[in-house]
Amino acid sequence: MRLNRSQSHTSGARLLRLISAVAALGFTACRTDMHVQPRYNPLDGTHFFEDGRSARPEVPGTVARGHLRIDQHLYTGKLHGQPVDTFPFAVTRPVLERGRERFNIFCAPCHGFTGEGRGMIVQRGFPPPPSYHTDRLRQAPVGHFYDVMTNGYGAMYSHAARITPEDRWAIVAYIRALQMSQHATLDDVPEAERRRLTAEPR
Repeated sequence: MRLNRSQSHTSGARLLRLISAVAALGFTACRTDMHVQPRYNPLDGTHFFEDGRSARPEVPGTVARGHLRIDQHLYTGKLHGQPVDTFPFAVTRPVLERGRERFNIFCAPCHGFTGEGRGMIVQRGFPPPPSYHTDRLRQAPVGHFYDVMTNGYGAMYSHAARITPEDRWAIVAYIRALQMSQHATLDDVPEAERRRLTAEPR
């Protein structure tokens, strides 16, 4: 059976398309070598490095962005190894409000909303923390409270991973406000407010 020129051309075109498709499939096979590259899983051992570890240690002196914590006062609450008794920034009303918010979230469950040490977890049987209103803690430097929040103390675990350094200081400021609220006198009230409080009712 003989094919005319038109049929021959059609058969040739089909053959060319078939060859092109097969070639295209062959080229896609290159992706396997590029996609599945030699690698190490976490904690895999290796003979390539002398220490046998595939994961390389940090270069000495490497500091993650945003973690250059050279301000000892701000980040440790200490200077020369001793707790500070000053704040690393001005204590303003917004700072106190932020401290109250963070205190009520992270501290009040154990310490109570007024710092007396009878929070809801304590009422459920957890050992009570000391009251902030004892003479010992009223006289403690502010750096002590920051250090306890940062590193933990006794039954209290570290909150460093949960509360930023700035928020820890805001909480310390609010703790001082709570302590003052329980031991304040009329002389501690600003004069204008004192006149209003002592004015005869109309």
